[in-house]
Amino acid sequence: MTPTTTLSVIVPVFNEQSLVHASLSRLRVLGDSPLLSSIRVIVVDDGSRDQTATVLQQFQQSLQRDDWGAKFVWEFVRHPRNYGKGKALRTGLALADTDLTVCQDADLEYHPQELLGMIRLFLEGEVDAVFGSRFHRAAPRPRGLSPHRMVNGFLTALSNLVSRLNLSDMETCYKMVRTDLLKSIPLESNDFRIEPELAIKLAKRGARLLEVPIGYAGRSYQEGKKINWKDGLKAVLAIFRFALSDRINRKVN
Repeated sequence: MTPTTTLSVIVPVFNEQSLVHASLSRLRVLGDSPLLSSIRVIVVDDGSRDQTATVLQQFQQSLQRDDWGAKFVWEFVRHPRNYGKGKALRTGLALADTDLTVCQDADLEYHPQELLGMIRLFLEGEVDAVFGSRFHRAAPRPRGLSPHRMVNGFLTALSNLVSRLNLSDMETCYKMVRTDLLKSIPLESNDFRIEPELAIKLAKRGARLLEVPIGYAGRSYQEGKKINWKDGLKAVLAIFRFALSDRINRKVN
């Protein structure tokens, strides 16, 4: 018998009226996998100011008509204002009740088909976290170095220095972690600083972490990409902050 597990997919959404419907529709591929017995999708609208809320309402209505199968459970949450990806992730994590948890961006840069290879690693061995790397030497990628790639390489190297990890893509969205471990880590960041925070705190907790290559279809700022140079500077400061922090275990009352 094929071993199975359960997965929570947290989808932070901010001003993605054109892409969020297609992005959520892609998650259907997870239901076809024999590796998953249950999938909880937690969509967090992080105070969108365009027509994203309307599109999400239409998507919810479509779920009543379309047969996604018995594996899927959907949750929709809306923040009263925009806080950032980290806050949306923490809101979704509070609702996660599965074996594994991963974040899925609400655009089309990452395809959830890649998650299936990551899930398999949890079923095959003793693993606590799996990162999907866009820049792994075995991952397909375009020629040349974009400014975004160069900044990511610098941040990853700096994070590796303080965490003693050997990652090729610390900033990846696809960080799949055992839910009980993830819930036991006191995450603090509201914005994109959640990425180095999670990598460094997982390392400090001694997590058994693997990295696998994934495909990636990056978009430009003209197409709606949101992370910018200010986030890069914040990430540098966050790396030093969390390198010095000992807040790696959530207090239990």
